[in-house]
Amino acid sequence: MLEFTLLLLLIIANGGPILARNLLHDRWQQPVDAGLCFVDGRPLLGPAKTWRGIVAACLLTGIAATLLGLPLVTGLLVALAAMLGDLLSSFIKRRLGLVSSSMALGLDQVPESLFPLLLIKFYGSQLLPAVQPAAISWMMVGQIIVMFFVVELLLSRMLFYLHIRNRPY
Repeated sequence: MLEFTLLLLLIIANGGPILARNLLHDRWQQPVDAGLCFVDGRPLLGPAKTWRGIVAACLLTGIAATLLGLPLVTGLLVALAAMLGDLLSSFIKRRLGLVSSSMALGLDQVPESLFPLLLIKFYGSQLLPAVQPAAISWMMVGQIIVMFFVVELLLSRMLFYLHIRNRPY
């Protein structure tokens, strides 16, 4: 049960920016990197990483956590960690010369699921009521990452066919 709760929070955190982009279109789409370039001349993160997306991820994941009976702060921290992983992925993709919103299999899924899971693994007893630190094993972390990887790829294709996502991954 815990695995599916964490998987659901990861899906919501990573889907929040997509939902916000579709609902708000061009409003509040200020890029996190403010259009700055790194020393290699490439964008730091790219235009697709916006403050709107981070706020949407935090709000939606916080609300979801509350509805699941978890503390609001758990949802907020899961979302922030997921977005940090997503920003790191974008930073690495720009260094590799990949354009914004391009796909890098694994790089697009692992950090944004691993970072929140590490947070839960090491601080779960403070973030999840009645969960003992040993309840989140490394095996569980790996299983959730694999589940997220598969679900994210399937959802991405489905959202593309529904014209919610711009590209199928």
